[in-house]
Amino acid sequence: MTKLRDKRLFLLDMDGTLYIGDRLFDGVPEFLRHVRSMGGRYLFLTNNSSRGVEGYIEKLRRLGIESAPGDYLTSVDATIRYLKAALPGKTCYVFGTDSFLSQLDRAGIPVTRDREQAEVLLCGFDTELTFQKLEDACILLNRGVPFVATNPDWVCPTWYGSVPDCGSVCRMLTTATGREPVVIGKPKPEMALLAMERTGFSPEQTVLLGDRLYTDVACGVNAGIDTVFVLSGEGTMADIDTYQIHPTWVYPDIGTLYRELEETV
Repeated sequence: MTKLRDKRLFLLDMDGTLYIGDRLFDGVPEFLRHVRSMGGRYLFLTNNSSRGVEGYIEKLRRLGIESAPGDYLTSVDATIRYLKAALPGKTCYVFGTDSFLSQLDRAGIPVTRDREQAEVLLCGFDTELTFQKLEDACILLNRGVPFVATNPDWVCPTWYGSVPDCGSVCRMLTTATGREPVVIGKPKPEMALLAMERTGFSPEQTVLLGDRLYTDVACGVNAGIDTVFVLSGEGTMADIDTYQIHPTWVYPDIGTLYRELEETV
């Protein structure tokens, strides 16, 4: 049976796994140092498209963790890859934050906030949501443009509870128009597969940690790698029966996992 201590590539969800809001969970810095000390590597994987990598670097720095751009893979990375392959040159109406729009623009994706110029509706987690965006989205969907979403997460955890994430807003648009999006990011396997491709680690050496069964753990299962379900964010043990997605291991939080790893050295 595979053991956690044999893993060398740790793919880490962020919101709800490493922190909630501006509160870093206990044991996270120690866990990251432990991975490096045993010759391993970690990558931060997030479905949150509302901020760029620079925003995450700054956030983790405020929480006491230094990181570099190469430590991250986001749903925006996967979405850019998809758009260039499946919808090359198409102008995207960006239903998301200014940061999301800027990331796409820098990657060479044609972007707009003008629905008359749009050939694709692209939705992300939008912390700058307005009714105008909802109206524009419905008009575009009724015109039949392709509908793409960065991620299917229902909620994003915060210090005060949860807020609607991209999946919830897309469900609202689907209810209004009957259109379903093509979803990128977790639970699709591409982010995990890309992580292994970039780092050179095998599936047997890799494990994905996250607080959502239907995105994080499902991504690992779909990529053929082991998974850890942590109960520090959105997910609960009841979700295993609800979604019928079975993680390899379950831990209350990353600190508990770290203490077990340390004891087995």
